[in-house]
Amino acid sequence: MTLALPARAKLNLDLEVIRRTDDGFHDVRTTIQAIGVHDLLEMVAAGQTSLTISGLLVANSHENSILKAHHALELAVGRSLPTRFHLHKRIPPGSGMGGASSDAAAALRGLAALHRLDVDLRALAMSIGADVTFFLAGGTARAEGRGEKLTSLPTPQAWFAIAWPGIELSTASVYLAWDEVQGEAPNQLLRAAERAEPRLVDFAERLGPRWQMTGSGSAFFLRCTDGEQAREATASLDCWTAVTRAVGRWA
Repeated sequence: MTLALPARAKLNLDLEVIRRTDDGFHDVRTTIQAIGVHDLLEMVAAGQTSLTISGLLVANSHENSILKAHHALELAVGRSLPTRFHLHKRIPPGSGMGGASSDAAAALRGLAALHRLDVDLRALAMSIGADVTFFLAGGTARAEGRGEKLTSLPTPQAWFAIAWPGIELSTASVYLAWDEVQGEAPNQLLRAAERAEPRLVDFAERLGPRWQMTGSGSAFFLRCTDGEQAREATASLDCWTAVTRAVGRWA
C-alpha cells in the first residue's frame, strides 16, 4: 500500500521575537496560517529506507527533515521502520513557508498510519523542528515559545498572493542578525533577513509596502479579497509566485 499525504505550507501573518534565551534560541509569538500550497509525500513499507525527491531542488541527505523524522520515530518505538519515501517538492526551500517542517510532520503522520503505531507524535515533533508541531494539525494557530505552544484559532476565508525571489535563507543566520538589529511589526525578522541577505531589500521595495515577509524569509505574501485579486497581484512579477487560500485543520 502506498500512502500519499500533502505537506502544506504556512504563512506567518505576524511575528514578534520576544527574547533570545540562554541556550541561544529565541522565543517568538506568531499567528501561523496553513495554506493550500503543498509538497506531496508518498511512502510505502519496504525492505530498506530510501528517499527520492522530484520537483524543486532540495538536498537529499541524512539531514533531510523526512529522514530525521523517520529516525526519531524509530528511536521512540524501539524498532526499525523500513520505508521508501518519494517527495515531490513544490514549497520553495529556505522561503519561510515551513516546507521542511511540514514534510517532517507528514512523515510522522504517515509512518504512524503505515506501520500502525500508537505513539505521541507531538512529543517527537519539537525535537525535529520548531514548526513541526503546528503541521501535525495545521489550520490557524497562535504559536508561542519556539513554536510548540499552540492555541487554535478560527480559520479565515482568506486568499494570498505569494512571491519568492529564488533566495534560500538560513533561519539561524536571520536570528543571529536579529540579535544585532532587532525589528518592528508586523514581522520583526524582516530587518534581520535584509541584513543577512541584502538582495531582499530591493525585492521588498519592488513588491511594495503592502507585501509582508513570512517567517524568517525569503518569501513575501499579500492578503487578497479573492483569487482574482491575488492573480492580478502576481501577474507582472518575474519570480516564483503562487495564488492560494487559507486551509483549516486536518487533524
